[in-house]
Amino acid sequence: MEYNTELIEPLLEKFKDYGKTSMELVKLKSINKTSDILSTLLARLFFILAITLFLVSLNIAIALWLGELIGKTYDGFLVVAAFYGIVGIILYYMQPSMKARINDSIIRLMIN
Repeated sequence: MEYNTELIEPLLEKFKDYGKTSMELVKLKSINKTSDILSTLLARLFFILAITLFLVSLNIAIALWLGELIGKTYDGFLVVAAFYGIVGIILYYMQPSMKARINDSIIRLMIN
């Protein structure tokens, strides 16, 4: 009986160490993947914020310019608002395909 115990105990100890190492590896891989995804999302968020600020400034300038051409400032803003209303309606109907593309890109980020 002692012979079997002497063989099994080191084997169980190695198995326990292997389990700890495997869990640590999974933890480190998940931390790496999470940080990669978050850094990508934050970088894209900052890019989108910069583009948004640029577009807001550009739209105000276009609205003022159109208002000057039309004769009334608020009419320029109404034209720009109507344009974005049309864009919003188009985006609303394109939403399912956009959602699928966004889902695919998130899955691609998580797998790679």
